[in-house]
Amino acid sequence: MSEQQEVQPVFSIEKIYVKDLSLEVPNAPQVFLEQAQPDIDMQLASEGKLIEDGFYECTLTVTVTAKLPEKTMFLAEVAQAGIFQIRDVPADDIEPILGVACPNILFPYARETVSSLVNRAGFPPVLLSPINFESLYMQQRAQLAEAGNA
Repeated sequence: MSEQQEVQPVFSIEKIYVKDLSLEVPNAPQVFLEQAQPDIDMQLASEGKLIEDGFYECTLTVTVTAKLPEKTMFLAEVAQAGIFQIRDVPADDIEPILGVACPNILFPYARETVSSLVNRAGFPPVLLSPINFESLYMQQRAQLAEAGNA
């Protein structure tokens, strides 16, 4: 019997950081006198890329806009990023890891950053609902497949 060791996959978080942060309150100070509840809209985007052998950067961008019927209360955007070591994983598994596992790790950090940023701007904190990144990933894959067949 040979004592050949089976290569174990590696997935580790090397660094989590805020890559970009932006806040606009275009109608201050008058917007602070408004009594109406704003409509809150959240947009998500994620991107993963190889930065060097075995190391990937994943960036999750969360954009939150609070609007009143006539004006914008605030626009907050956070690009939460992480460097992940991913080695000895089948090539077909890299994309789902970058599209599902990494955003799942980054989202709580982005959520806290958005809440803190909005609160520091003088508004009540915005608490973003949890996101099912696996479902989003599958929807994106289906849309890409559909577009390829069109």
